[in-house]
Amino acid sequence: MEIFSYMQEYDYEQLLLCQDEQSGLKAIIAVHDTTLGPALGGTRMWTYASEDDAVEDALRLAKGMTYKNAAAGLNLGGGKTVIIGDPKKDKNEEMFRAFGRYIQGLNGRYITAEDVGTTVQDMDLIHEETDYVTGISPAFGSSGNPSPVTAYGVYRGMKAAAKEGFGSDSLEGKTVAVQGVGNVAFTLCRHLHEEGANLVVTDINKEAVQRAVEEFGAKAVETDEIYSVDCDIYAPCALGATINDETIPQLKAKVIAGAANNQLKETKHGDILHEKGIVYTPDYVINAGGVINVADELHGYNKDRAMKRVETIYDNVSRVFEISRRDNIPTYLAADRMAEERIERMRRSRSQFLQNGHHILSRRQNG
Repeated sequence: MEIFSYMQEYDYEQLLLCQDEQSGLKAIIAVHDTTLGPALGGTRMWTYASEDDAVEDALRLAKGMTYKNAAAGLNLGGGKTVIIGDPKKDKNEEMFRAFGRYIQGLNGRYITAEDVGTTVQDMDLIHEETDYVTGISPAFGSSGNPSPVTAYGVYRGMKAAAKEGFGSDSLEGKTVAVQGVGNVAFTLCRHLHEEGANLVVTDINKEAVQRAVEEFGAKAVETDEIYSVDCDIYAPCALGATINDETIPQLKAKVIAGAANNQLKETKHGDILHEKGIVYTPDYVINAGGVINVADELHGYNKDRAMKRVETIYDNVSRVFEISRRDNIPTYLAADRMAEERIERMRRSRSQFLQNGHHILSRRQNG
């Protein structure tokens, strides 16, 4: 790929290649935008087919974090790291310590966290070399498992989506079809059950499904049946790209609100949902509870403060719907616009501040 052309097209700030022969570290740190503050984004470890694929993934994910952090109202920009390697067999202490030194060298410009293929223990090793890491062990002042916080944010966002779709944010009596019953989704199911929602669940893990049936009175269906369930809300909480050409015609839900990343297979599917009048809740807005939670660690973690901030996901989702109506655009575009407008406001504010400072300095020099 033509790296500088790609970076220029999407306005990236920095791409850093890191290697350490002793440990086998091959890492790529991408910083997309720091207008709102230091770039925050996790470290992913994956067996990429090529180095170009790894670079492209880092760049794509970093841009996504810019939008996610901006939409969440955080004073943080977007960045991401990918480490090339098999997370099951290529890890060692030296690798993450070396990576931590590279992060320290950026002097706070980039802050990392756990992601696909990395663990809390890996973050602890990075923490041996730098303070610019979140999602470390609670013993070091971290928030611990982020799943319950992410689930609560999705629950709050779903209530906002219900208000948009049904005129009331009450989920009592609503039927919610939950695809995937992992750690986040199971806690989400508990919130929904406590409010009196009816649950239909599916997962390739039959034990997780059975647990939801026993604890929440959920109805279980096969994995390929979840799309056509007669329900009010479809909650994709497993793999991405489940909203596609094959599934959209099956959907009976008025509202889509779930925890999964990259729910739309292609942007055209967001257009189709808009045309059909289905209320789609953009994933990176509704599932931001985790990043809001780890961001609080930067100030010395306070659970009450973090949870209060997570509750604002309700307002953020509502704002997306307002922009969608205002500009007559699909909600996935409205979410991007909300993030871009916030970044642009800060960019203009800083530019004005610098201009004013320049004028004051000029007057003093000429005075």
